[in-house]
Amino acid sequence: MHTPPSASPKITPFERAPEQVAFHRTELSVILSLYGRMVAAGEWRDYGISCLREVAVFSIFRRTAEMPLYRVEKRPKLRMKQGMYAVIGPNGQVLRRGQDLKAVLRVLERKLIRAVD
Repeated sequence: MHTPPSASPKITPFERAPEQVAFHRTELSVILSLYGRMVAAGEWRDYGISCLREVAVFSIFRRTAEMPLYRVEKRPKLRMKQGMYAVIGPNGQVLRRGQDLKAVLRVLERKLIRAVD
């Protein structure tokens, strides 16, 4: 029997739909700690979180209507390669990548030290 091309396969109760990548509570705690210090220093004003199929993104904004200043990305598929965490700059350049979230975020903490001076 031929199935028409418009028919989509149905997911049975025993199959799982593709999951989204998300930040764990402990990861968000580390990110939000840095975010709070940067807000207090007057550097950052807003953030957004996106949970997609292959990546979770924490976007940091100076103003709400702008493009993000920085993006903190979590890509579990890169865990065994370059590291699953990355900080991406405003022009799309990778500022730091690695396995340890705190170590990756240090690239942004340096900017906090400059902001206080």
